[in-house]
Amino acid sequence: MNKNFHSGFVAIIGEPNVGKSTFMNRILGSEISIISPKAQTTRNKIQGIYTNENEQIVFLDTPGVHTPKNNLDKYMDTAAFSALKDVDVVMLMVSATEIIDDNAQNIIAKLQASQLPVILVINKIDLVHPDDLLPLIEQYNSLFKFAETFPISATQGNNVDELITAIGSRLPEGPQYYPEDQLSDHPEYFVVGEIIREKILELTRQEVPHSVAVVVEQMNQRVNGKLQVEATIYVERQSQKKILVGQKGSMIKNIGIRSREKIERLLGESINLKLWIKVQKNWRDDPLFLARAGYSMKDLK
Repeated sequence: MNKNFHSGFVAIIGEPNVGKSTFMNRILGSEISIISPKAQTTRNKIQGIYTNENEQIVFLDTPGVHTPKNNLDKYMDTAAFSALKDVDVVMLMVSATEIIDDNAQNIIAKLQASQLPVILVINKIDLVHPDDLLPLIEQYNSLFKFAETFPISATQGNNVDELITAIGSRLPEGPQYYPEDQLSDHPEYFVVGEIIREKILELTRQEVPHSVAVVVEQMNQRVNGKLQVEATIYVERQSQKKILVGQKGSMIKNIGIRSREKIERLLGESINLKLWIKVQKNWRDDPLFLARAGYSMKDLK
């Protein structure tokens, strides 16, 4: 390993749907984080690990910061800012297509109290005219003294390599925490559950997605050479269950087919995927259920 090896932790903070997960998946070359055009899809701090010969950057892709409406929302908001406790650098990611609203200003106010170097990353520059970028950059920099500012396109890759270089230059000399081929510290069952939830988001209407939790019940037995994966999809209302089942079971079958294909690519082996759907009323406000589903506040303290 390089004697001058640098390593550290970087939190990615921002409002929902600014492209945090797209950015992380691009630099890792693998879909670790859930991607959806619907906002607030990331629910946990996803740890992605980027390694090259000179540095290892451990990213925390946090849930989009928004105004909490239930206990799940409170978990997501707390998870986002708890990521600041032990990091070396913060990336504030914003969208070039959005104005600076009250929520964005509240995020900046919290970052000011952190005393950490904050890099402003303006994503989605491929969706705006270049002339519109400079005024937006000036507005953000009038609110906070950012360490650096990078306009990027996580989708197309513009300025992403330059951003990684800048982050690496700010990390201290340190050890390689993870093997160079490891991309995440999350167990496979967590990522499998996220894949299933991602396919639900892709296929269902607006009234379903944020009422869905996926719990992987089993993923450790093989029958006839196939890994047996069993997962339960929880919704809050019977009407949502009907949507997920679909006409003659068509929707749940489609969710299963799409999920299985992506899970097999992730694991590199054939699987037999079994899905169940259960109604758990008001689960987003039920602390016991939230803990079972992996959203425990005590993990953030």
